[in-house]
Amino acid sequence: MNIKQALEEAKNILKSNNFEDSNIIAKELLSYVLKKDRVYLTINSDTALTDTEYAEFTKYIEQIIDGKPVQYIIQKQEFMGMKFFVNEDVLIPQPDTEILIETVLDICKRYGKQSLRILDLCTGSGAIAISLSKILNTQVFASDVSTKALKVAEKNNVLNNSKVEFIESNLFEQINGEKFDIIVSNPPYIKNEEIKSLSKQVQNEPYIALAGGEDGLDFYRKIIDEAYKYINKNGYLCLEIGYDQKEDVENLLKENKNYSEIKTIQDFSGNDRCTIAKVGKI
Repeated sequence: MNIKQALEEAKNILKSNNFEDSNIIAKELLSYVLKKDRVYLTINSDTALTDTEYAEFTKYIEQIIDGKPVQYIIQKQEFMGMKFFVNEDVLIPQPDTEILIETVLDICKRYGKQSLRILDLCTGSGAIAISLSKILNTQVFASDVSTKALKVAEKNNVLNNSKVEFIESNLFEQINGEKFDIIVSNPPYIKNEEIKSLSKQVQNEPYIALAGGEDGLDFYRKIIDEAYKYINKNGYLCLEIGYDQKEDVENLLKENKNYSEIKTIQDFSGNDRCTIAKVGKI
């Protein structure tokens, strides 16, 4: 079995199991097995695989069919042009979240001071905090309740040569009265019952990082109720939201009375993606 034949076989198996990106997945996995890039696969398509290589490759294809995300197998995901280590302890950073980063960057342009303090709640892999740290070269802190997730985030901090400071905390419990110019968060926001209807790949991501309570709003309530106490006057709260949560999250912010200039930004697909609010009255 050579490279070309193995890829074709895997592609057909994945297609028959309704994977639209079967060619990409097959190449990602074989590149991982051979520790070579995709160019190598093309140039050396007639090269024979060893029995061990072929067995490992087919094992990974079976895992994909069973619902394991390819990123958990290759332990890698690209986000904001950077490479992040991921495993089953963290959510896989998604391109849609990049609009949250860009929104924070737009807010930062409004500030006159050179150094800002930013807090990323529910950091997971650390992708948001690390991206902001690298781009802005400013003070970024990140917290998560999961010790395992923080280990992944700290590894990514080293891999990307960033300077994020991590705090193990259930939301604001261990923040100890610190103040920030911006608090950003991509919290769990999926309704508990809806998780059962999601793809097998998503269901294999950490439940704790998905489940937002009965109505998906549990974390928004907690964050909005407390965040303004930790944000400097005229600072901002920036929240990633689900595609159908704009009205609910905006209403939570309006009801609180400590926020103003509330608005929601859409992602590149036209879906509502993040809601921002300024701390303090107009």
